[in-house]
Amino acid sequence: MTTYVYETIPSKAGEKPSYFEIKQAMNAKPLTKHPETGEPIRRVVLGGFGVLSSRTPVDSNSGGGCCGGSGCCG
Repeated sequence: MTTYVYETIPSKAGEKPSYFEIKQAMNAKPLTKHPETGEPIRRVVLGGFGVLSSRTPVDSNSGGGCCGGSGCCG
């Protein structure tokens, strides 16, 4: 089971959505109504995270990557 984030779809201008999590199977279709209130909802796509592994450790001071040395990250 995967945990998905959903948000309510505001019915009025200026109204803020509320966010909540629901566990569903990965192959389940996204919900369109809140299971308790019946309000219209949509699934929120988040950036997530990934696990990177390398046999050779990355040296952040080498200057070879984007965030090393004087790279784009500072």
